[in-house]
Amino acid sequence: MIKTILYDLDGTLRFNVPSGRNFFLDHAAAVGLPVSPGDRQRVGVWEHRYWAESADLRRDLAEHPTSETFWARYSERQLEALGCVAEQVRALAPEMQRYMSEDYQPQDLLLPGAVEVLAELRGAGYALGVVSNRGQPFGEYLAEKGLADLIDFSVSGGEAGAKKPDKGIFEYALRQAGSRPAETIYVGDNYFADVVGARGAGINPVLFDPEGLFEVPGCPVIRAHDELLTLLDGRDAWPGNGK
Repeated sequence: MIKTILYDLDGTLRFNVPSGRNFFLDHAAAVGLPVSPGDRQRVGVWEHRYWAESADLRRDLAEHPTSETFWARYSERQLEALGCVAEQVRALAPEMQRYMSEDYQPQDLLLPGAVEVLAELRGAGYALGVVSNRGQPFGEYLAEKGLADLIDFSVSGGEAGAKKPDKGIFEYALRQAGSRPAETIYVGDNYFADVVGARGAGINPVLFDPEGLFEVPGCPVIRAHDELLTLLDGRDAWPGNGK
């Protein structure tokens, strides 16, 4: 029986509007680079892989310890992922980073349907938690967003001493929930961090993929939050539901 549902935070319960990736790619197209729908998907998959505690991310953090130099390197990596050759990267990266630094001012919003689905799950008796790779506890942020009364607990990577996809953060969350892996679902938007990590801990993964970035994730996929309710009502995805 499923008793506990864990959620990722960034990109799953809340998101930036517009996303940094699309803002960057829109400007890349504006300065003359070819940016097809396939390019956008490829860069999106690359972005998720990079932020899943990849070796490239760890290297960049070590070699570029200031925010300014890190994001300058990140602009280079985005252009590389788009398919730019080294000469193009050197020529365009400074302007792209200046544009992002000066003009990117996104809204911080909850995903449509997130509050309503959390309220329905809570009313149905599920234990609910949020597990994020953020370095610091984020309970105050959840309260600011009106989610504190809907969530039983939250876990940051800093608290757990591990970050997704390391199974340690999931095991820490299971202890907080008092739940076994087979009784637990994890919902997240990053295949490489969330699906791979949850599987490594024996938890049932659900990929939240509103853009359709991942073609064959090998697990249940939802593109809107209320689709999770339909999954939970099914009898073939998991041993049962918590109702």
